[in-house]
Amino acid sequence: MERVIKKFSKKEVNRAGEILKENDPNHPDIVWAESVLTNWRSIHSYPINTFQATLREKLKHIDEKAFVAQRLKRSQSIILKLQRTESMQLSRMQDIAGLRAILSNIKKVRELETNYRNSHFNHELVNQKDYITEPKESGYRGIHLVYKYMNDHVPDYNGLRIELQIRTKLQHIWATSVETVGTFLDHSLKSSEGPREWLDFFSLVASAFAYIEKCTPIAKYSQLNEKQTFQEVIRVSKILEVEKKLSAYTVAASAISQDVKQGNYHLITLNLLTRRLNIRNFGRKRLEEANEQYTKIEKEINEGKPLQVVLVSADSVETLRRAYPNYFLDTREFIGKLLFIEKNISKGRFF
Repeated sequence: MERVIKKFSKKEVNRAGEILKENDPNHPDIVWAESVLTNWRSIHSYPINTFQATLREKLKHIDEKAFVAQRLKRSQSIILKLQRTESMQLSRMQDIAGLRAILSNIKKVRELETNYRNSHFNHELVNQKDYITEPKESGYRGIHLVYKYMNDHVPDYNGLRIELQIRTKLQHIWATSVETVGTFLDHSLKSSEGPREWLDFFSLVASAFAYIEKCTPIAKYSQLNEKQTFQEVIRVSKILEVEKKLSAYTVAASAISQDVKQGNYHLITLNLLTRRLNIRNFGRKRLEEANEQYTKIEKEINEGKPLQVVLVSADSVETLRRAYPNYFLDTREFIGKLLFIEKNISKGRFF
């Protein structure tokens, strides 16, 4: 496994974060700050890879149908988070390295969560959120566990934070559909920014999905019972023409261009104008090159190109499609769930 060398101190990392937060392209140290961010993000690759190996081993005994993916946070998202949270320091950001596990159902999610909580390893659990018992007002649901990486054999990476997200497939379908629609509305719906009618719609759908999974509904819709929630989902989705609009988003299979070489890392670039997706693959020994290309495309985005990009790791392109359907602009499963609700309500069935 290739190791990216740590080049900067935490003090330098935090200084770079303050410069980037100013969002001034003419700052005399902006190029330096960008290089610091690239290196700081890149060094998270080693600890997240070790966490992924552990996760896959656990899933063999809990849910063989689960799928796993990991990603390094986009620089634009990092900078926006620094700007939103005044006290945030770049060196302490918890989700630069994100690991995602999508399991079949709530029972298996809880089993994996318990397994992690009872694990005896050196990594320190520093933050935890149960958004299933207490969903966000936006409708987001899932389990977040944040660990501080500790390994005496590679002390340079000690203290880096890894965020593990554990979701059911239904929770995942909801979350990635929010990102897809946000892409075309040009608003960060997942950060509760954008048209109120769409924010309310997704929050309402999340409440319906919670009922399907026998979980806590979203607080602002708790006055609606199960039947009323499903009926409201159908009513609002027709007003917003959700099925029609979302069906028009999906990237056609012919518009997906893939590097013929196989690799452990995948640089996914989506052109928002042409709806063309490019997947460039990198082997483990080319990790540093992958991060350099990641940064290069992000600079093009900052210059105004209509692109989205992310560097992820998954075992196949099919897993990529399942783990990151928002980059394929794929909301077919979400639409299917809405039609499923409508069909069952019309027949007087509940869940």
